[in-house]
Amino acid sequence: YGTKDGQFLTGNGFDNIETFKSNELVKKNGRRVTFLAQDGKVMLKFLDGGMFKQKDIRIDVAFPIVHGTNCEDGTIQGMLEALNLPYVGCDVMSSALGMDKSLFKNVLNDNGIPVVPGVTFTARNWALNRQAIIEKIESSLGYPVIIKPVNLGSSIGISKAETSEELKSAVELACSFTDRILVEHAVENLREINCSVLGDRNDCEASPLEEPFMHGKILSFDDKYRAGAGKNGSKGMASLSRKLPADLSAEKAEEIQSIAKETFKLIGASGVIRIDFLMDTANNDAVYVNEINTIPGSLSFYLWEAAGLKYPQLIDKLISLAFKRQRERENLMFTVNTNILNESSFGSKSKLGKI
Repeated sequence: YGTKDGQFLTGNGFDNIETFKSNELVKKNGRRVTFLAQDGKVMLKFLDGGMFKQKDIRIDVAFPIVHGTNCEDGTIQGMLEALNLPYVGCDVMSSALGMDKSLFKNVLNDNGIPVVPGVTFTARNWALNRQAIIEKIESSLGYPVIIKPVNLGSSIGISKAETSEELKSAVELACSFTDRILVEHAVENLREINCSVLGDRNDCEASPLEEPFMHGKILSFDDKYRAGAGKNGSKGMASLSRKLPADLSAEKAEEIQSIAKETFKLIGASGVIRIDFLMDTANNDAVYVNEINTIPGSLSFYLWEAAGLKYPQLIDKLISLAFKRQRERENLMFTVNTNILNESSFGSKSKLGKI
């Protein structure tokens, strides 16, 4: 278990989801651990002492099931690569691109993949040049608009604005979460369509399509994670109200699946992802890529079950892809056997004086 302050914990009951419903249970049962590369292996080492010393545990593969900052943005993937530990899912670059909504949009737009127009600015720019930014948004996008923190997921901090006053309030909300803001033209006659992609940049396949249903102006955090929660709690994205498969023509479904696979390959994704599309029903059902989720809620397993791929098979596939990438990495050269410090002279005052 990764805590918000960067600690890793494990302990009795950590294989039971009930443990994590109480922070007190996590603290009570958790023991601090770290990961250490040692003799060509990666070991899980216990940091907390106790009456009995806990034996180190060898780690074969990491399977990140995490969301948000320091988790889904390439940070934890970088740590795992530094350890040379195989891991499931997108690598550092594709994770970082997927998390940054503005950069992701720019990359797609530069490669001819349809996205809605948008304006990106910093919180500082907003504080210093608010009126100029508002005028730019109004002239280039018009109302209504969607306001998003650039690097958050799960619909956190996202709002819809139909007037300048609503725009100001929505930007202030987004600025409380991040220092970079993305404002996009809002598709009013909207259908949202989601597609999962499984594989790697060399070979991937698209899932059946779903149409999620929202209760407000946007698909909210509650829609995604609290809808359908019963006495046993929510099942995450699997609980979302949806139509699966989405009611689309075969040609339109194939178009969306093709764009999904093209997007997946373009950013170098791996494992399982979900891409959220916007379809403008007032514009000949034009399709736009909205966002990519590099670690999708519920791993989008329900979309793959609809394709005949059961959950255990999906997990096996994801782990196989992790080991495949590791084998490919081991065939690359990352270091050169030279000691540049040993081959240079830095000690002379006269030489230092000439620098």
